Amino acid sequence: MKAWALSGAPKQLWPKDLNQQLLTAKKSGDLIIGVDRGALLLKEMGMKIDVAEGDFDSLQKNELRLIEQNVRDIRYSIPEKDLTDTEMAIRCAFIDYHVSYLTLFGATGGRLDHFLSNLFMVLKPEFNQFAEKIELIDQQNSIRFYNCGHHVIKKLSTYKYFGVIPLTAVKNLKIAGAKYNLNDFNGVNPISFSSNEFLLNVNQFGLSFEKGVVAVIQSRDVNRFQNIK
Repeated sequence: MKAWALSGAPKQLWPKDLNQQLLTAKKSGDLIIGVDRGALLLKEMGMKIDVAEGDFDSLQKNELRLIEQNVRDIRYSIPEKDLTDTEMAIRCAFIDYHVSYLTLFGATGGRLDHFLSNLFMVLKPEFNQFAEKIELIDQQNSIRFYNCGHHVIKKLSTYKYFGVIPLTAVKNLKIAGAKYNLNDFNGVNPISFSSNEFLLNVNQFGLSFEKGVVAVIQSRDVNRFQNIK
Protein backbone atom coordinates (compact mmCIF):
# COMPACT_ATOMS: atom_id res chain seq x y z
CA MET A 1 0.00 0.00 0.00
CA LYS A 2 1.16 3.51 -0.83
CA ALA A 3 0.24 6.75 0.91
CA TRP A 4 -0.70 10.16 -0.47
CA ALA A 5 -0.70 13.22 1.78
CA LEU A 6 -1.82 16.81 1.29
CA SER A 7 -0.47 19.72 3.33
CA GLY A 8 -1.82 23.24 3.35
CA ALA A 9 0.31 25.08 0.78
CA PRO A 10 -1.53 27.36 -1.69
CA LYS A 11 -3.68 25.40 -4.13
CA GLN A 12 -2.29 27.46 -7.02
CA LEU A 13 0.88 25.38 -6.62
CA TRP A 14 -0.85 22.00 -6.73
CA PRO A 15 -0.48 19.75 -9.77
CA LYS A 16 -3.38 20.42 -12.11
CA ASP A 17 -4.36 16.75 -12.01
CA LEU A 18 -4.16 16.41 -8.22
CA ASN A 19 -7.82 15.48 -7.85
CA GLN A 20 -7.51 12.71 -10.44
CA GLN A 21 -4.31 11.38 -8.89
CA LEU A 22 -5.98 11.12 -5.50
CA LEU A 23 -9.12 9.50 -6.93
CA THR A 24 -6.99 6.89 -8.68
CA ALA A 25 -5.01 6.28 -5.50
CA LYS A 26 -8.17 5.83 -3.46
CA LYS A 27 -9.58 3.33 -5.96
CA SER A 28 -6.33 1.38 -5.63
CA GLY A 29 -6.80 1.12 -1.88
CA ASP A 30 -4.01 3.54 -0.99
CA LEU A 31 -3.90 5.61 2.18
CA ILE A 32 -5.04 9.26 2.02
CA ILE A 33 -3.63 11.58 4.70
CA GLY A 34 -4.61 15.16 5.43
CA VAL A 35 -1.86 17.15 7.14
CA ASP A 36 -3.29 19.97 9.26
CA ARG A 37 -5.31 22.24 6.92
CA GLY A 38 -4.68 19.75 4.15
CA ALA A 39 -7.34 17.58 5.79
CA LEU A 40 -9.95 20.29 5.28
CA LEU A 41 -8.83 20.85 1.69
CA LEU A 42 -9.19 17.14 0.97
CA LYS A 43 -12.67 17.20 2.46
CA GLU A 44 -13.60 20.19 0.29
CA MET A 45 -12.36 18.22 -2.74
CA GLY A 46 -14.77 15.43 -1.84
CA MET A 47 -12.05 12.97 -0.85
CA LYS A 48 -12.52 10.25 1.74
CA ILE A 49 -9.71 10.81 4.24
CA ASP A 50 -8.15 7.90 6.09
CA VAL A 51 -5.96 9.87 8.50
CA ALA A 52 -5.85 13.51 9.64
CA GLU A 53 -2.61 14.53 11.32
CA GLY A 54 -1.54 17.79 12.94
CA ASP A 55 -1.99 20.38 15.63
CA PHE A 56 -4.77 21.88 13.46
CA ASP A 57 -3.81 25.43 14.40
CA SER A 58 -4.69 26.51 10.85
CA LEU A 59 -8.33 25.40 11.19
CA GLN A 60 -11.26 27.31 12.64
CA LYS A 61 -13.28 25.47 15.29
CA ASN A 62 -16.13 24.69 12.89
CA GLU A 63 -13.64 23.41 10.31
CA LEU A 64 -12.03 21.09 12.85
CA ARG A 65 -15.46 19.78 13.85
CA LEU A 66 -16.10 18.93 10.20
CA ILE A 67 -12.90 16.88 10.10
CA GLU A 68 -13.75 15.16 13.39
CA GLN A 69 -17.15 14.18 12.02
CA ASN A 70 -15.73 12.66 8.84
CA VAL A 71 -12.33 11.13 9.66
CA ARG A 72 -12.00 8.05 11.82
CA ASP A 73 -8.26 8.22 12.53
CA ILE A 74 -7.30 11.67 13.79
CA ARG A 75 -3.83 12.23 15.23
CA TYR A 76 -3.78 15.33 17.42
CA SER A 77 -0.57 17.07 18.40
CA ILE A 78 0.28 20.29 20.18
CA PRO A 79 1.81 23.31 18.40
CA GLU A 80 4.85 23.23 20.71
CA LYS A 81 6.54 20.02 19.57
CA ASP A 82 9.84 18.74 18.22
CA LEU A 83 8.43 17.33 14.97
CA THR A 84 6.56 19.18 12.25
CA ASP A 85 3.07 18.10 11.20
CA THR A 86 4.55 16.69 8.00
CA GLU A 87 7.09 14.65 9.95
CA MET A 88 4.32 13.33 12.17
CA ALA A 89 2.45 12.25 9.03
CA ILE A 90 5.55 10.47 7.72
CA ARG A 91 5.94 8.61 10.99
CA CYS A 92 2.26 7.64 10.89
CA ALA A 93 2.43 6.43 7.28
CA PHE A 94 5.57 4.30 7.55
CA ILE A 95 5.52 3.18 11.18
CA ASP A 96 1.80 2.74 11.87
CA TYR A 97 0.46 1.88 8.41
CA HIS A 98 3.62 0.28 6.96
CA VAL A 99 3.21 1.93 3.56
CA SER A 100 5.75 1.28 0.83
CA TYR A 101 5.88 4.83 -0.57
CA LEU A 102 4.64 8.30 0.35
CA THR A 103 3.80 11.13 -2.05
CA LEU A 104 3.43 14.57 -0.47
CA PHE A 105 1.50 17.41 -2.07
CA GLY A 106 1.32 20.95 -0.73
CA ALA A 107 4.70 20.61 0.98
CA THR A 108 6.79 22.97 -1.17
CA GLY A 109 4.88 26.26 -1.47
CA GLY A 110 3.82 29.08 0.78
CA ARG A 111 6.18 29.74 3.68
CA LEU A 112 9.82 29.10 2.82
CA ASP A 113 10.67 27.93 6.34
CA HIS A 114 8.05 25.20 5.98
CA PHE A 115 9.46 24.19 2.60
CA LEU A 116 13.02 24.01 3.93
CA SER A 117 11.84 21.89 6.86
CA ASN A 118 10.27 19.48 4.39
CA LEU A 119 13.37 19.49 2.17
CA PHE A 120 15.81 18.75 4.98
CA MET A 121 13.66 16.41 7.08
CA VAL A 122 15.22 13.32 5.47
CA LEU A 123 18.52 14.25 7.11
CA LYS A 124 17.10 13.37 10.53
CA PRO A 125 18.08 9.81 11.48
CA GLU A 126 14.47 8.89 12.24
CA PHE A 127 13.36 9.76 8.71
CA ASN A 128 16.49 9.07 6.68
CA GLN A 129 15.58 5.38 6.57
CA PHE A 130 12.52 6.38 4.50
CA ALA A 131 14.31 8.96 2.32
CA GLU A 132 14.13 6.98 -0.92
CA LYS A 133 10.44 6.23 -0.37
CA ILE A 134 9.33 9.87 -0.16
CA GLU A 135 8.43 12.21 -3.03
CA LEU A 136 7.34 15.86 -2.92
CA ILE A 137 5.26 17.05 -5.87
CA ASP A 138 3.88 20.44 -6.87
CA GLN A 139 2.80 22.06 -10.13
CA GLN A 140 6.34 22.33 -11.48
CA ASN A 141 8.52 19.92 -9.54
CA SER A 142 9.04 16.38 -8.36
CA ILE A 143 11.59 16.00 -5.56
CA ARG A 144 13.08 12.67 -4.56
CA PHE A 145 15.86 11.81 -2.13
CA TYR A 146 18.78 9.39 -2.34
CA ASN A 147 21.28 8.01 0.12
CA CYS A 148 24.79 7.12 -0.98
CA GLY A 149 25.17 4.38 -3.56
CA HIS A 150 24.50 3.84 -7.27
CA HIS A 151 21.14 4.96 -8.66
CA VAL A 152 19.44 5.02 -12.05
CA ILE A 153 17.15 8.05 -12.27
CA LYS A 154 14.21 7.55 -14.62
CA LYS A 155 12.77 10.49 -16.53
CA LEU A 156 9.26 11.52 -15.59
CA SER A 157 7.37 12.12 -18.81
CA THR A 158 6.06 15.63 -18.12
CA TYR A 159 9.33 17.17 -16.90
CA LYS A 160 12.09 18.64 -19.09
CA TYR A 161 14.83 19.53 -16.60
CA PHE A 162 16.47 18.04 -13.56
CA GLY A 163 18.75 19.27 -10.81
CA VAL A 164 21.00 17.32 -8.47
CA ILE A 165 21.24 18.91 -5.03
CA PRO A 166 23.62 17.58 -2.37
CA LEU A 167 21.92 18.34 0.94
CA THR A 168 25.00 17.38 2.94
CA ALA A 169 28.70 16.86 2.40
CA VAL A 170 29.19 14.42 -0.48
CA LYS A 171 32.08 12.32 -1.74
CA ASN A 172 32.79 11.35 -5.36
CA LEU A 173 29.44 12.52 -6.70
CA LYS A 174 28.97 11.49 -10.32
CA ILE A 175 26.29 12.29 -12.90
CA ALA A 176 26.61 10.09 -15.98
CA GLY A 177 24.62 9.84 -19.21
CA ALA A 178 23.09 13.32 -18.98
CA LYS A 179 23.47 16.51 -21.03
CA TYR A 180 25.93 17.78 -18.43
CA ASN A 181 27.96 15.13 -16.65
CA LEU A 182 29.85 15.49 -13.38
CA ASN A 183 32.85 13.49 -12.22
CA ASP A 184 33.99 12.84 -8.66
CA PHE A 185 32.68 16.02 -7.06
CA ASN A 186 33.52 16.47 -3.39
CA GLY A 187 31.85 19.17 -1.33
CA VAL A 188 30.96 20.02 2.24
CA ASN A 189 28.07 22.46 1.73
CA PRO A 190 24.65 22.14 0.06
CA ILE A 191 24.78 23.14 -3.61
CA SER A 192 22.45 22.89 -6.60
CA PHE A 193 23.60 21.49 -9.94
CA SER A 194 20.55 22.80 -11.76
CA SER A 195 19.08 23.02 -15.28
CA ASN A 196 20.48 19.70 -16.44
CA GLU A 197 18.62 17.63 -19.02
CA PHE A 198 18.21 14.04 -20.10
CA LEU A 199 19.84 13.11 -23.39
CA LEU A 200 17.59 12.95 -26.43
CA ASN A 201 15.80 9.58 -26.56
CA VAL A 202 17.52 8.52 -23.33
CA ASN A 203 15.10 8.47 -20.43
CA GLN A 204 17.51 7.96 -17.57
CA PHE A 205 20.86 8.98 -16.13
CA GLY A 206 23.24 7.51 -13.59
CA LEU A 207 23.82 9.03 -10.17
CA SER A 208 26.39 7.74 -7.70
CA PHE A 209 28.16 9.01 -4.60
CA GLU A 210 29.98 7.48 -1.65
CA LYS A 211 28.80 9.75 1.16
CA GLY A 212 25.86 12.01 1.92
CA VAL A 213 22.24 12.62 0.97
CA VAL A 214 21.20 14.05 -2.39
CA ALA A 215 17.91 15.39 -3.71
CA VAL A 216 16.98 15.08 -7.37
CA ILE A 217 14.44 17.59 -8.65
CA GLN A 218 12.74 17.01 -11.99
CA SER A 219 11.08 20.23 -13.12
CA ARG A 220 9.24 22.05 -15.88
CA ASP A 221 8.50 25.65 -16.75
CA VAL A 222 5.06 27.16 -16.30
CA ASN A 223 4.33 30.17 -18.50
CA ARG A 224 8.03 30.67 -19.17
CA PHE A 225 7.49 33.57 -21.57
CA GLN A 226 5.05 35.51 -19.42
CA ASN A 227 4.54 39.26 -19.76
CA ILE A 228 3.17 41.89 -17.44
CA LYS A 229 0.66 42.93 -20.12
